[in-house]
Amino acid sequence: MTLTDRYDVIVIGAGHNGLTTACLLARAGRRVLVLEKNAAIGGLCAPEEFHPGYTAPGILHDTAQLRTGLLDDIHLDEHGLDLVPAEPMLFAGRNGDGVVVRLADVGTTAAEIARVSPHDAKRWVDYRVFIERARDLIEPMLAETPPDLERLGTFGVGNLGGLPFATAGRTAKALRKFGRKDIAGLLRIPPMCVADWLNEWFESDLVKGGLAHGAIQASWAGPWSPGTAGNLLLLECSTRHSIVGGAAGLTAALDRAARHYGVKIRTEAEVTRIRLDGDRVQGVELASGETFEARVVASSADPRTTFLKLVAPATLPMAFEQRVVALRARGTSAKVHLALDRPLEFAAKPGERIARARTTGSLDDLERAFDPVKYRAASERPLLDIFVPTVARPDTAPVGGDVVSLLVHFAPFDLAGGWSDDAREWLGDAATAELERVAPGAAKAVVGRQVLTPADLAERFGIDGGHIHHLEPSLDQLVMRPTMSTMRYATPLRGLFLCGSGSHPGGGVTCAPGALAADAIVSMG
Repeated sequence: MTLTDRYDVIVIGAGHNGLTTACLLARAGRRVLVLEKNAAIGGLCAPEEFHPGYTAPGILHDTAQLRTGLLDDIHLDEHGLDLVPAEPMLFAGRNGDGVVVRLADVGTTAAEIARVSPHDAKRWVDYRVFIERARDLIEPMLAETPPDLERLGTFGVGNLGGLPFATAGRTAKALRKFGRKDIAGLLRIPPMCVADWLNEWFESDLVKGGLAHGAIQASWAGPWSPGTAGNLLLLECSTRHSIVGGAAGLTAALDRAARHYGVKIRTEAEVTRIRLDGDRVQGVELASGETFEARVVASSADPRTTFLKLVAPATLPMAFEQRVVALRARGTSAKVHLALDRPLEFAAKPGERIARARTTGSLDDLERAFDPVKYRAASERPLLDIFVPTVARPDTAPVGGDVVSLLVHFAPFDLAGGWSDDAREWLGDAATAELERVAPGAAKAVVGRQVLTPADLAERFGIDGGHIHHLEPSLDQLVMRPTMSTMRYATPLRGLFLCGSGSHPGGGVTCAPGALAADAIVSMG
């Protein structure tokens, strides 16, 4: 064991959340070291050349939920981060039809929907009005540290029922925009299944299926599962803009900012143990045997990995460890990257360049896509979340070619029989066949392919269960995430904080867990 150097804070993992934590702490005057097990930074947002001349955008490709307000202190705009309105999304039906949803243009979207359902075109306008009103209430909650539940119900200076006055004031103002009936209507949504909620709004399978797809992706749920309406509400209320260059553009900006603020980043430096003195953090130990000292360690690894693998057994309180063991992190999303020798063209929009699409169908079609996972099988007709980065970045493929990045739902982490090479190829074939249904000719244009199952993601990125959001998005694993005692980023071990997607407000390319964890560390002093 070789003792090397001492830092104020060590951050485990150089994904988008880990880099966010590091940047904010370094700007606040801390001496910060980031340790990344892989050769490149970025984690699930790291770009990769998967076929000669073709660069994939990373595992996470939806950047529309970035919490820009939390990043103002590190001025990412000065380090190359550019934002544009949220990309149009094609809801692509298997029969070749489709509608393009533009969140920033309600009128144009309504006109598009009118082609398939005049009723839904009118209801779309009402739906978006409701979402914008709900956004005022919900969006701030997704960008703030959860309340201290131990203080709820107490009153004191700067505190109202456990909420800071500023938060309570904003909440009260947002609530006043709702009538009594509307408040009741809003509160009934989170526990509902998304199928029931969408059936109250729309009649078209194309519209309902496209929206429901967003509610159940990366989850252990179908559209008839309780709580999925809450997932859709959170997604809709947090979607605003996209990052130019996608998640890779965010990684590049965070990298430049980190170096500007003096963060030291080491790659190929796998942390295997968090070193402790009793219940106090001392630092970390690497697979190489090197050790680094720090009074604070911020882990962007998933909670199960952090507590069950990086902390020595019998260190944590038994009740807490049992709660961590019970956390659900069953990965159901695979990633398939396709290299095409010609542009991808959707049947619903011939001749148009479309960067984002979701395959859709009836609510029962979506439920059938989910069903096999319950029995450790992969869906033969998976749902595809489609991203074509070459629309905005032609340089990621040879001239005339396209990169098509597919998040494939549903494929279980623990496939019956295991993820053999044959099973992996079968999944790639199923995803390509599903793409062919909405983009005829795509299959023949494929010149290269990469298939990453949830088990591959677990191995490559060190994610317990292979879940791309670290924990399943469900009502009991949202605000109290990962547990009630760690929902404010501190842990039972003094000096150990969580800063990854397993913390509030959850997964995706938001940077919010990393930013809020940095606030918690700074507040500690």
